[in-house]
Amino acid sequence: MNHVKAVRKFVTHIVKNYIAHLLDIKIPLILGIWGGKGQGKSFQTELVFQAMGIEPIIMSAGELESERAGEPGRLIRERYRAASQVVQNQGKMSCLMINDIDAGLGRFGNTQMTVNNQIVVGSLMNLADNPTRVSIGQDWRESDFTNRIPIIFTGNDFSTIYAPLIRDGRMEKFYWQPNREDIVNIVHRMYEKDGIPKDDVVRIVDEFPNQALDFYGALRSRTYDRSISKWIDEIGGVEKLGDKLLRRKKNEKLPVFTPPKTGGKGREIIFSSGE
Repeated sequence: MNHVKAVRKFVTHIVKNYIAHLLDIKIPLILGIWGGKGQGKSFQTELVFQAMGIEPIIMSAGELESERAGEPGRLIRERYRAASQVVQNQGKMSCLMINDIDAGLGRFGNTQMTVNNQIVVGSLMNLADNPTRVSIGQDWRESDFTNRIPIIFTGNDFSTIYAPLIRDGRMEKFYWQPNREDIVNIVHRMYEKDGIPKDDVVRIVDEFPNQALDFYGALRSRTYDRSISKWIDEIGGVEKLGDKLLRRKKNEKLPVFTPPKTGGKGREIIFSSGE
């Protein structure tokens, strides 16, 4: 099962980096998890973080560009050191995770590499080569060592990223492509709080086959539409929404939406609301 392989790869990468000083081998600091859009890469990593008790420091591709030259590179180094402080001060494992990195560093068509792109790539390469010596602008101090912190990338296409950054010595790569069993298990976790049994999740997945995982998340979200529309009608229409959502009285509560009930062959998930 691809899920088991992915978890094993992830856990092994974390452990190897935390015991790197005991191993006489070159260990890549970065693990790149790549695959199609909406396939649950970030969701899977969050589950592993919870299971392992990891306190991650998370960045997005949007933070890799700035109107100020050098700012994103500095931010990466600061976040890396922040993850090190989690280990040192809280006694918890940590890592630096950058979601959708190819959206921030990838080269598509006629796009040009900016100064910040170059600095970010250089900063990440330097971290991979010197993971315990991280400067954020101050003078180097011989005693200033940082805990080695594993880095996790997620993305859709790593071939768009500067090749020396993703070479084997710096990055280990894993292609995430969930099979049907993986999808059923992940969707079941999505719907877990709603109390939907696994058999009903199987029917939903079979009713809507060959869909990315984000489809099932959107499906769950859209099932609230009917009860929300009913509530809008009950309060007197859209003109009353401002009062109800923003200017309601202290003792006035918004409606509580109850868990879903499944019917048929997974075609419909009905949410009802109550006061």
